[in-house]
Amino acid sequence: MLKGKTALVTGSTSGIGLGIAKSLASQGANIVLNGFGDVQGPRAEVLAAGQAWGVQVAYHGADMSSAADIEDMMTYCADQFGRVDILVNNAGIQHVASVEDFPVDRWDAVIAVNLTSAFHTSRLALPAMKAAQWGRIINVASVHGLVASAHKSAYVAAKHGLVGLTKVTALETATTGVTCNAICPGWVLTPLVQKQVDAKAAEFGLSNEDATKLLLGEKEPSMQFTTPAELGELAVFFCSPAANNVRGVAWNMDGGWAAQ
Repeated sequence: MLKGKTALVTGSTSGIGLGIAKSLASQGANIVLNGFGDVQGPRAEVLAAGQAWGVQVAYHGADMSSAADIEDMMTYCADQFGRVDILVNNAGIQHVASVEDFPVDRWDAVIAVNLTSAFHTSRLALPAMKAAQWGRIINVASVHGLVASAHKSAYVAAKHGLVGLTKVTALETATTGVTCNAICPGWVLTPLVQKQVDAKAAEFGLSNEDATKLLLGEKEPSMQFTTPAELGELAVFFCSPAANNVRGVAWNMDGGWAAQ
């Protein structure tokens, strides 16, 4: 379905971003990965997912808190593949503290990576998408873009902002072949979430299994994690002809979290 298209997935060397990259590659899209840490392992996984289509996989290590790095990454994508057809804004970081104790530098970093980076990538990708009369912007927000949790002020503010940016972008592209939507996951077992499981295990002297149940039981009625592969398939749907008129939605895949 996506043969000949190019997808840039930020924060895609692990977790949700990697899952989405693999799903898009399995439909034939060339992929530009972005993120820190090991690159060769994720690259091999994405190549394997798109092997039947002969997909190409590139990488750019832009720091998503840097506007200059983001501009360089978007130029790189255009040089490699012509343009970005599918932009998945997934990069994210977390810091947990009460409002009065929240370090100012951590607030600035969370807002920069989780929200401002999506503005920069979107503004730079939109002209070519509009010219081609086809494009997909998929913002990976969070259930925390819809509801709040204590001690996550920067993250919740950024994700609410990302949902708002999604709606504005969708309205501004409503008469074009470009769509913009947000995915709002609940708990997904990524390295970021595993740290929270580990913290609960240490705090209460629990096994990993019991700490996981405690974490899920606080918020997620289904008592199960959403998987990166499931989120990847939702991203594929947003890129399909069936989603041509799905515009500006914040689609939560959260096991019933926001329904409570």
